[in-house]
Amino acid sequence: MNALRAPILSGVALALASLPAVSHAQSSVTLYGILDAGVTYVSNTGGSHVVKFDDGVSYGNRWGIKGTEDLGNGLAAVFALESGFKLGTGKLAFGGSEFGRQAYVGLSGPWGTVSLGNQLDMTEEMVFSYNISAWASGYAIHQGDFDRFNGDRLPNSVKFLSNDIDGFKFGGMWSFGNVAGNFHQDSAYSVGAHYAHGPFTMGAAYTQLNNPSGIYAFDPYAMIGTQTFLGRPTVSVDPATGAITDLYSSTAFPVDKQGTFGVGASYALGTVTLMGNYSYTTIKAFGQSSQMQVGEGGAAWHVTPAFSVDGGYQYTHFEGHHWNQVSTGLHYLLSKRTDVYISGDYLKASSGVDAVIGYSFTPSTTTTQADIRVGMRHSF
Repeated sequence: MNALRAPILSGVALALASLPAVSHAQSSVTLYGILDAGVTYVSNTGGSHVVKFDDGVSYGNRWGIKGTEDLGNGLAAVFALESGFKLGTGKLAFGGSEFGRQAYVGLSGPWGTVSLGNQLDMTEEMVFSYNISAWASGYAIHQGDFDRFNGDRLPNSVKFLSNDIDGFKFGGMWSFGNVAGNFHQDSAYSVGAHYAHGPFTMGAAYTQLNNPSGIYAFDPYAMIGTQTFLGRPTVSVDPATGAITDLYSSTAFPVDKQGTFGVGASYALGTVTLMGNYSYTTIKAFGQSSQMQVGEGGAAWHVTPAFSVDGGYQYTHFEGHHWNQVSTGLHYLLSKRTDVYISGDYLKASSGVDAVIGYSFTPSTTTTQADIRVGMRHSF
């Protein structure tokens, strides 16, 4: 996966410059971060267009520290604390968690790494980077992020991630629900694998959440713009004015299970990297279940070492509805640490769906929504 990210957004990969503070030989602590901000135009949010300041879009705003201590005999202690925040307000992201992006400690050895804490799941580790539309535009995650292709975490988890073995790596993790008398409730697990050989890479993963809650709770209308979900209404409509009230904006839709399988692949042809992915997600609640399928394809083209163009198309099908979305982005490196970019998305949903791009805006009052963004990003 790391080999894939470099050709897509070389500025980010090169920009994570470290400030080491060596405590003793072969041990270090690194401070790092990313800052992203810009202005976005959206064609229709709740019936009106909007021009707004937005941040953490092309890449999530963060600061973090990570470190390693050499324990000898090929073993090392490792840790990371990573905080996400809103640059425009200074407020913490991830529901106000101080280290909502990552927080773990573990042991690394010749076999791989075992770690404990709030950690990225295997969908992120193995297939997240094939979401080419989101590399083009940070808004262009898959519909509602039902398949967790946005790069998500599992709290209270124990995780194993193998070292690279001739291009192959694998991993698995368990997230404890911590509910007395019920080991299953609020728990989750994730497994996956990845292979890279020459210009070809491929990854697959399965992640399941039982009773998803908190920042992963379901608000179906805000997430995908449908007025029904698993056979139940998601909104109430004022018959006189047509005004819509989201029924789950403050109290989450009680989902029993969210299970998602994803697979992706890429192939590099000189300065162009082709990639695609497919996901199949099952949502269960109230004795009912529905499946969302997403197919996506696109390419990243490094026109020059400083200038790159990304583009993607994604198709989504769920409960008889469908969504077609195209996304593109142009990035220009001013230095190894700083780039400016412009991106855009256009989404067309089927009849009866209020289009919403990537769970990022208030749903449109029509079946279409579009955005254009100009921004900059700096890494340290």
